[in-house]
Amino acid sequence: MSPIFEMILFYLLLLDAVTANVIAFLGEKWYIRHFRFFARYFPLTKWWTIYYLVLILLIGAILMNHGVDLW
Repeated sequence: MSPIFEMILFYLLLLDAVTANVIAFLGEKWYIRHFRFFARYFPLTKWWTIYYLVLILLIGAILMNHGVDLW
């Protein structure tokens, strides 16, 4: 994979993880009201979103250790 593709993929996943955390901590009722079908099968929990964000940040650290410039 090219470094540009890895950088774009990392930032898309980081944006997704941050958005999930914001919704989990600030807008859980909004999520349930607007995505009723998905909320039934994919409940939004705070610990899951924190874990997801930590995993994405670890992927970023691994990419930086392998020489991919993320800035």
